Amino acid sequence: MDFAIPDSTQELLGRLDDFIESTIKPMEQEDDNIRFFDHRREDSRTDWDRDGLPNAEWEALLRRMRVAADEAGFYRHQLPERFGGNGAGNLEMAIIREHLARKGLGLHNDLQNESSIVGNLVTVLMMERYGSEAQQAEWIPKMLEGTARIGFGLTEPLHGSDATWMETTAVRDGDEWVISGEKTWNTGLHHATHDYIFARTSGDPGDGRGITCFITPTSSPGFEIQEFMWTFNMPTDHAHVKLDEVRVSNDDILGEEGLGLQTAQLFVHENRIRQAASSLGAGLHCIDTAVAYANERTTFGKRLSTNQAIQFPLADLAAEAEMLRALIHKTAWQLDEGIDHMEITDKVAMCNYRANRFCCNAADQAMQTCGGQGYNRAMPFEHIYRHHRRYRITEGSDEIQIRKVAGKLFGYSGRAKG
Repeated sequence: MDFAIPDSTQELLGRLDDFIESTIKPMEQEDDNIRFFDHRREDSRTDWDRDGLPNAEWEALLRRMRVAADEAGFYRHQLPERFGGNGAGNLEMAIIREHLARKGLGLHNDLQNESSIVGNLVTVLMMERYGSEAQQAEWIPKMLEGTARIGFGLTEPLHGSDATWMETTAVRDGDEWVISGEKTWNTGLHHATHDYIFARTSGDPGDGRGITCFITPTSSPGFEIQEFMWTFNMPTDHAHVKLDEVRVSNDDILGEEGLGLQTAQLFVHENRIRQAASSLGAGLHCIDTAVAYANERTTFGKRLSTNQAIQFPLADLAAEAEMLRALIHKTAWQLDEGIDHMEITDKVAMCNYRANRFCCNAADQAMQTCGGQGYNRAMPFEHIYRHHRRYRITEGSDEIQIRKVAGKLFGYSGRAKG
């Protein structure tokens, strides 16, 4: 088994670094754009007069970055060649995500809103994997150029991790379906033209089958955004949506009727492994920063780093990082080798919850190592903690991830209804 990063991937990382220095960093420094990445002024991202939504100038800067990255051939890297990508696999994407996150906060990679010069285009992958030829031809070009934006509406006010118990329903009426229900934490709805709405079309509560994914226009009569929820890491784009007899064409089902949770599983599995790699990189950035500070700081007449109380917690985190990387790379490689993602869902879960915990712990320990300066917003730790803390809840909480591991370990997996 070869653990070396492939030469082609190493060469790509070098080109990404050059692109960041030549194109992205100058863009970041223009017109005080650095305010969006200054930990003391990142409030500039939020338009408090518009329900806490992202500031228009902030989003315009992100669009500029994406266009530049796309023109340079990086943004679509994970997509198939027929959609302008390079067909990157899960392993290469994990290596890239760790590399970019370890550089720290910047226009090149901002995990507060999953923005990066190498796009994490999971909703596009859902369309590429499960959309019909006609749907792919219609939607993917629009999604990539930004004229169509599709949100993800799975979670409900009373049902988060227990998606099979969702109360949103869709009833067939000729060539249309009538959807009624509510969704919450519906991400991207402040500018979405459409929404992946998951609704029960058959079966009983708790059944894995019988849930269907609909490509739903957000302009449809009966589709109402009731509020945007303010979060630990602002700005917000997380909506609470009510659907009151919203009509959707039968042609706008994504995937097969009744098998919508398969499309959702692609979303969470593809995202969880890359989330894990990003959390690993961000946690290592915290460790790197804390080590550099401890080597420079003098206390009681000697370098702070000579104290074992300072050394040991960071050394322990460094050891955990090495083990996490090995598991993440192995699991990503298995996905690339064609192993059914449900066969290794426990490994994906291990990567995700342990890496997200690692990042939060690394940010906290780095803050403690640097003392008052670590608590100061001039250093990145509180920002990283806020933005990565959500990963311990979204797309499968720690508890749900551990439940997956335990289910496989004790033989309970697959025993639920359906």
